[in-house]
Amino acid sequence: MSPLDSAPLDVLDAYRTCEFVTLGKDGTPLVWPTAVWRRPDGTLLLSTSVAFAQKALNIRRDGRVALLFSDPTGSGLEQAPEIFVGGRAECPDEISTGPQGAEDYWRMLFERQPHSKAYVSFPLRRTMAWYYLRLLITVTPERVIVREPPAPLAEPPRPSTLPGAVQLARHPSAVLAARDASGAPVLARTRPLPADGGFEVGVPEDCTAVPGPASLLVHRHDEKLNHMHNALVRGELRRSGTTWLLLPERVVEPMGTGRPSDAWRVLRRTNRATARYLERRGISRPPVQWAEFRNLVAEVKGR
Repeated sequence: MSPLDSAPLDVLDAYRTCEFVTLGKDGTPLVWPTAVWRRPDGTLLLSTSVAFAQKALNIRRDGRVALLFSDPTGSGLEQAPEIFVGGRAECPDEISTGPQGAEDYWRMLFERQPHSKAYVSFPLRRTMAWYYLRLLITVTPERVIVREPPAPLAEPPRPSTLPGAVQLARHPSAVLAARDASGAPVLARTRPLPADGGFEVGVPEDCTAVPGPASLLVHRHDEKLNHMHNALVRGELRRSGTTWLLLPERVVEPMGTGRPSDAWRVLRRTNRATARYLERRGISRPPVQWAEFRNLVAEVKGR
């Protein structure tokens, strides 16, 4: 039996995204939203473009990871429970240029994110090749926790000049990424409140976080996985009595802040990052298997 058998699998499968955390080189838990496909053998399949290879590099250094299914946008679920999955990941240094071996994953993406179908045809494929040079990540679950979502705030948080306050205030909740006593990453959705020097966060009893490097993630997408935005507030988690405080240090917004010019900046940055990844490994840029992706798109459209 897989540890996932203790979770409501219909709920897990309905989530359009989950929060996925790896451990940075300095031990900081770094969490970002991603799409996941559950395989019949109980493992979870994720992927990342070589332009955003940090997750893969982190996994190759330390395979301890965690996922939290906690944003039900687009799932059709109401009052959905949160599902935490802790485990270990593997990510071979092999670039996937086509859907082979991950056909179900790509079908899911094309179905749930309809606008991405246009990426495999002219003219968009000229600028989106980096998107299809993928590193496949397999997560083997070891621990599963099912939680009720946090209660809504009684009143809006007070204004603050703390780093990340503006980004956090735009969302009703955030995901806390911390570590447990063994150093493994843990996740919990919480409602940060500005306090003296940091953000007060609620930590569920079953989330075995300890003081140390931590981060807060906010992200959003619409019903069709469009209009995405995410921001990560990195800092240090401290405890005073029964109160937990995240002391923010800096904010990372990889997709920009929502300005029209952000799209061009992201394209330039992703193409440069792709080139660096290949150059450091002495690899010529491999061609994307466009025909195979177009066949999958046609299959999805024909359903």
